[in-house]
Amino acid sequence: MQTVACDGHNLRPPRLSRRRFLEFGAPLLGLGLMDLFRLRAEAFDSTGSKPTKSLIVFWTPGGMSQQDTYDMKPDAPPEYRGPYQPIATSVPGVFVTERFPEQSRVMQHVSVVRSVHHGNGIHAPSAHWMQTGYFGPTLARNAPQKPSFGSVISRALGARSPEMPPYVTIPKAEAFGYQGAVYLGKPYNPFEVGSDPNADDFQVPNLTLPAGLSLDNVQDRRQLLNSFDTMRHELDTTGSLAGLSEFKSQALEMVAGDHVRNAFNLSAEDPKLRDRYGRHAYGQGALLARRLVEAGTTCVTVNTGYWDHHDNVHPNLEQHLPPLDTAIAALIEDLEARGMLDDVLIYCAGEFGRTPLINGHAGRDHWPNCFSVMFAGGGLKGGQLIGESEPRGGDVLSRPTTPHDLLATIYHTLGIPLSLHFPDSAGRPTSIVNTGKPIAELI
Repeated sequence: MQTVACDGHNLRPPRLSRRRFLEFGAPLLGLGLMDLFRLRAEAFDSTGSKPTKSLIVFWTPGGMSQQDTYDMKPDAPPEYRGPYQPIATSVPGVFVTERFPEQSRVMQHVSVVRSVHHGNGIHAPSAHWMQTGYFGPTLARNAPQKPSFGSVISRALGARSPEMPPYVTIPKAEAFGYQGAVYLGKPYNPFEVGSDPNADDFQVPNLTLPAGLSLDNVQDRRQLLNSFDTMRHELDTTGSLAGLSEFKSQALEMVAGDHVRNAFNLSAEDPKLRDRYGRHAYGQGALLARRLVEAGTTCVTVNTGYWDHHDNVHPNLEQHLPPLDTAIAALIEDLEARGMLDDVLIYCAGEFGRTPLINGHAGRDHWPNCFSVMFAGGGLKGGQLIGESEPRGGDVLSRPTTPHDLLATIYHTLGIPLSLHFPDSAGRPTSIVNTGKPIAELI
């Protein structure tokens, strides 16, 4: 137990040092969470930016087949084009796969970049490239070397509401570990939801109070911390603890406050709207992402099922394409109905595409030479096809686009200066976009 000493000649307690205060306060606060808010505030002060837009990402790990989705090749031989037929969309002359009927209705809000390319066909380096804008890891050294775009957004902008985590992954960060902050620091790692939003018993472990601790206990603790605030103002004549109460309050609100808990409460949604999104991980993840950005989170990544279909690609795609289609279209329509679509950028991408030629196992292999990504909302121009692949989809025919360009487009849309640099682990200033330029056709 900590004590405050006094003697009979001086009944005034000694000045409480910062260290002594933290010895009192740390067990009560969860100091790591409090520090997280402090560091985020420092990040905001250093960039001077205030976020007004948000980003929702559908990450398709393993690589989605562009020929079966957004870049159909109906005139190619069957061993290239596959079994799916193209269907017309709401934009004349723009076609998508028959497995995307819902997106076809909202294509006026969607733009597809069909000419993305990079130089690696291995999952880890390619995922790192697409998530960070930098080539880095090899098979022998898979450790992340640069921060993810979600962490850059978290560091540069923070959350739009102080109670909310700025960067969230659903249900958790992807397996390679390239959705983290690396040298930006742990406070800018994603807040992982940790469970399937479609589960009947869905709850967020990181917001669940420990056994034996109730909300009443937390309220009592809040009162105790307020008494520490009073003591601080009376005793801290140096001002070294100035502002600490703000960060304590934010930490407590995130764990016990109604704002954060309500944002994660999917049961508050109309069941009919939940049905529109789809009663699956894709749909409920997208709906949760909408709730989070509406509450003040700046970046949410929905990590979808694995798309590495070397065998039986089309039976496997039947498990992924319909729920992805429903989730994206419902999200677009929901955001538009709420007047939020121009303020929320939607992005769908994976680490690469799939081979134009179907292999001997009825699958498609890794293909970084040319693949597609999708953008919608965020105030970008919709209804566009940007870039072109050659007739069988193997290489870029026009308007080559790099991972750096994709990230530059995202940062520009969110209002992050493309000149921004952060010191890396060796202290060298490192660009957030490398050589990337925003895609002018979208802006």
